[in-house]
Amino acid sequence: MLINLKHRSNEVELMDNPNIEDKALQIALADISKVNKLLGGNAITIRAVNSMIKDIDTSKEIIIIDLGCGDGEMLRAIARIFRKKERAVKLLGIDLSKKSLLYAQKLSENYPEIQYMHQDLLEMKVSEFSCDIIISTLTLHHLTNEDIKKIMYKSLQLAKKGIIINDLHRSALAYYLFKIFSFFFIKGYVAKNDGLVSIKRAFKKQDLIQYAKDLNLTNYKITWKWAFRYRWIINNS
Repeated sequence: MLINLKHRSNEVELMDNPNIEDKALQIALADISKVNKLLGGNAITIRAVNSMIKDIDTSKEIIIIDLGCGDGEMLRAIARIFRKKERAVKLLGIDLSKKSLLYAQKLSENYPEIQYMHQDLLEMKVSEFSCDIIISTLTLHHLTNEDIKKIMYKSLQLAKKGIIINDLHRSALAYYLFKIFSFFFIKGYVAKNDGLVSIKRAFKKQDLIQYAKDLNLTNYKITWKWAFRYRWIINNS
């Protein structure tokens, strides 16, 4: 019998346990970064960032906040793009996992344009944390429906240009393909387990549309991307 993915699961991922061992977490974060690279997940966000900044004066410093930054791989990828463009950028990664942030700081020692902060987005003040863009990659599915709407509402207050969400499509095909993929390409047990849980906690397009309706959004676009991702771009200007 195929797995029933009609509704979002509330199963908790192993990575969300604050007592997870440091080594297991680092292996899991490395596995996730590897998957993103192999399947082109980072490019989904980077292309949207490039599009969103194209009408901003090139002399202006761009400020980007990464919600749920994990090991900072997305921020490092963005930093490299901005270096090639010779454009000034300030990147702030926030996460509720202190262990993830310590690992991110270690990996980002050669990226002075990146800062990390242990911070709850809902407590961030517009006067202190106003930015151009908020990005979030594989983070929203960790949250409940109500918390997602709270996070999105706060993000709309902080981000002047817009918000870019990159998250998973809840699909039986994705679930079973990931089982095969993880056997060959994923090293640690945590990422193998949490990858499947993530898909069960992920989204169908109608879920994202309903969040948009609840938030009274009108200027947004939801696009399906390989491999089994939805990119939700919200323009706020």
